[in-house]
Amino acid sequence: MSTPTTGFQVIGTRPIRHDGVDKVTGRALYGADLQMAGLLHGRVLRSPIAHGRIVKIDASRALALPGVEAVATSADLPEASNRIAELGEGAINLSHLSSNCLARGKVLYKGQAVAAVAATTAHIAEEALKLIQVEYDPLSSVLDVREAMQDSAPKLHDDLITESLGKPTGKVSNVAKHFQFKLGDVEKGFKDAAVVVEREFTTATVHQGYIEPHNATAIWNADGTVTIWCSTQGAFSVRAQCAELLGLPVSRIKVVPMEIGGGFGGKIRVYLEPVAAVLAKKSGKPVKLTMSRADVFEGTGPTPGSYIKVKMGADKNGRITAGYAYLAYEAGAFPGSPVGPGAMCIFACYDIPNVLIDAFDVVVNKPATSAYRAPGATNAAFASETVVDEICEKLKLDPLDFRIANGAKEGTRRADGPVYPRVGMIETVQAARKSDHYSSTLPGKHRGRGVASGFWFNCGLKSSASASVNADGSVSLVEGSTDIGGSRTGIAMQLAEALGIRAEDVRPVVGDTDMVGYTDVTGGSRVTFATGWAAYEAAQDIKRQMIARAAQIWETKPEDVAYEGGIIQSKTDRAKRFTFAELAGKLHASGGTIVGRASVDPQAVGGGFATHIADVEVDVETGKVTVLRYTAVQDVGRAIHPSYVEGQMQGGAVQGIGWALNEEYVYNAKGEMTNASFLDYRMPTSLDLPMIETLIVEVPNPGHPYGVRGVGEVPIVPPPAAIANAIFRAIGVRMQELPMSPPRVLKVLLAKQK
Repeated sequence: MSTPTTGFQVIGTRPIRHDGVDKVTGRALYGADLQMAGLLHGRVLRSPIAHGRIVKIDASRALALPGVEAVATSADLPEASNRIAELGEGAINLSHLSSNCLARGKVLYKGQAVAAVAATTAHIAEEALKLIQVEYDPLSSVLDVREAMQDSAPKLHDDLITESLGKPTGKVSNVAKHFQFKLGDVEKGFKDAAVVVEREFTTATVHQGYIEPHNATAIWNADGTVTIWCSTQGAFSVRAQCAELLGLPVSRIKVVPMEIGGGFGGKIRVYLEPVAAVLAKKSGKPVKLTMSRADVFEGTGPTPGSYIKVKMGADKNGRITAGYAYLAYEAGAFPGSPVGPGAMCIFACYDIPNVLIDAFDVVVNKPATSAYRAPGATNAAFASETVVDEICEKLKLDPLDFRIANGAKEGTRRADGPVYPRVGMIETVQAARKSDHYSSTLPGKHRGRGVASGFWFNCGLKSSASASVNADGSVSLVEGSTDIGGSRTGIAMQLAEALGIRAEDVRPVVGDTDMVGYTDVTGGSRVTFATGWAAYEAAQDIKRQMIARAAQIWETKPEDVAYEGGIIQSKTDRAKRFTFAELAGKLHASGGTIVGRASVDPQAVGGGFATHIADVEVDVETGKVTVLRYTAVQDVGRAIHPSYVEGQMQGGAVQGIGWALNEEYVYNAKGEMTNASFLDYRMPTSLDLPMIETLIVEVPNPGHPYGVRGVGEVPIVPPPAAIANAIFRAIGVRMQELPMSPPRVLKVLLAKQK
């Protein structure tokens, strides 16, 4: 169900996706599909221990195996500087990035890449890995974020100096950074409160769960240029990372993005790409690397586990007076957890006058964390939205009425500084309150209904597009954003809307790094917003040129020609009129093809809000939680293609439900992940869930030509809290640990009964 988009010809319709036939027939090529003459197969040797020094690597026996053509270690990569580089969505220490691709000096988690081989067959490459001899000096490991923060904890990095409140402390520890956000007087705010609730929460490490494993194929050409094919969320980010790690200028590297089988933030950082390039250089042949499922789990970046403490107060009228949060997030082996976004989002749904947030970025002996759909925000919302629900319980207030009274709106200032423009938080709550779901009854024993809201700030970043007008009136569009969820169609629709033509008359292509101007990653809920804007501006460029070309044909001035709804019309002679297709057919005879170009760096991204409703039933004998009904309500600004918007809302909600109920990395005392397969890492399937109902709310973003807000990340934020609140109403216990799996629910339930 959606709020109808009006006043547009293309926007708000549901055309068939342009890549649909390729995807359903198998014609679309993913990274692992790539084949070429002379291709070698690569494999990566990974650390069997969670923490230790590398004493020696001896690859001589592997190199002697017939069919092995190259072996690579960190010695084959230039020694990266301890420098912070901005490489797309976020900054990263280049030394850490290099060591994560091939360990240098130490291994910091089980599964870290240590060496790689290239051979004529995959089987020979596998055998060669067994012949590489690595001598380790094992060290103690630490897996829990709170334990890692203790002075007595094993230190992962001898040179990691804690930074606190923007200044180095001189102290070597596992705490990379401590920062604060402040607003108002939090102590006074708590004194003014009639009800104060303070609770602690823990969340487990969780994987993005994309189906397609990481892959990369590279050729190091005789002229010193490198071509890389890979499944990535950002071809230009891969180019920048590989240029730094290989010591090459970006002009020497071309990255070709293949179709991508899911990413959700996990396919931005490079793992295999520079390794494949080094093996290709050493062997003189193209090399393809593809991860196994265990490699993906153990050797790539999941989202962080966390420890969060939240304290909130409200007056007797139900107005929030103060909020305090303490967030400690796992960064994994190297600094860089999403605790920053977590701190930005934890109270972002509310207009709170007094706020204090303490946030800590902490390294542990696990894979370096990566983004996962609104990185950091789901952890934070689980804590804050559960506390909000408890305040509503104590004040005997309807949780949606409470959110309407306290919801963020235009002019609300977040604790980290930004002041909201026009936003739709309150509208999502109002839509949820009016929904059939919230109005329905929920009969039955041990059943409960919970609600929660969530926020993601979205990002803009840089995007480019070019569009060529064809003689038959179609337009060939080249844009630089990897298409994960149908974005090439959403972008094409904005171009079509601006030109007044059909979406089907646009032929969108995702270009490689030599085909299109610089474009940042597919992440941050930015593609439909920013790359769509680039397409809109490219359309304006086409319109200007079409007007000039018509004026030339009619021997008049451009200012005497109008362009409206795909019709080019003389203002002075109504008989002079072209449709877009008619004028396109005359371009070759009147000066040549028209190409529109644009590169944008939009800033006014707005913010996205969602409110979710969850009905659950709890089996008190086993602790199993069954989701009976689920509704996701979201302000999308403007639904370009409502089907894709609904799909993003449903997909994010499903992932959030999995995070809430089952998904977690399980480690033993040695720091070994014991469930590194989809058999044991339990993601929900269609058999575990009801149909996710969607309610689209459109509060247009004033910072976009069509009012677009990012959609993809917000829907993963509310589910754990909504389900936790539903569990409370079902069986009367508050869950404060994720996942809320049957053993944990049963444990809390039994503790209550004692």
